[in-house]
Amino acid sequence: MPPKKGSWIPDQHGAWAMLTVPFLAGAFLSPRPGWQHALLLAAWLLGYAAVFHAQQWLRLRRVAAGRPAVARRHVRPALVLGAATVLAGIPLAVLHPWLLLAGAAAAPFVAVNSWFARRNRERDLANGLAAVVPACGMLLVAARLGGGGLPWAPAAACLLYFAGTVPYVKTMIRERNSRTYYRGSVAYHAVATALAACLSPWLALPFAAYLTRAAVLPGRGLKVAVVGAVEIVGSAALLTSLLLIF
Repeated sequence: MPPKKGSWIPDQHGAWAMLTVPFLAGAFLSPRPGWQHALLLAAWLLGYAAVFHAQQWLRLRRVAAGRPAVARRHVRPALVLGAATVLAGIPLAVLHPWLLLAGAAAAPFVAVNSWFARRNRERDLANGLAAVVPACGMLLVAARLGGGGLPWAPAAACLLYFAGTVPYVKTMIRERNSRTYYRGSVAYHAVATALAACLSPWLALPFAAYLTRAAVLPGRGLKVAVVGAVEIVGSAALLTSLLLIF
């Protein structure tokens, strides 16, 4: 859903949890969380907002070809937020040049999302899954910035959870009448629960809850706000679990 007219803040509530939970987990699992994490988080969120507006511009140039002002209203937010991202990122890049490599690693996934946006196919399953990868990769970046190693197990747990939210949310809203999506979502969560238990037996507890909600809640006519609230609780449970287990 595009932001309301005149709004610079993307109206993508699920994205904010995906952007912040892995980052916070990596920061607080690192030996030295500090001001550099705050600056990186600012650059990360500003960058997301800038890319969002740029992708909306790409999409609306094609969808609203006869109404150029509709697409043009995203240009200023994209440019201003992009400049703010650069300003926040320059000190970090000077202190930690390896962050540029991390940004380069995320670029192909941003390109995939931009491709889907240009074709007005942002709701495709593949597009959602492509967005999950760099978001969860930020756990590794945040941990490394704080002087830690590369905690692959927590990052994998984030990837398992947020990848599952993509088909699950579809079964609650746009694909609520699709038995194929429902079966695929439940099957995925069953496999994810088993894989999470391999990372840590304690992770089986929250992932069993995620499996239960994927199996029980679709078809119950829950409002979008309720679906969002459930996902906020699920994201908070994941963050808490990671900080307690690892």
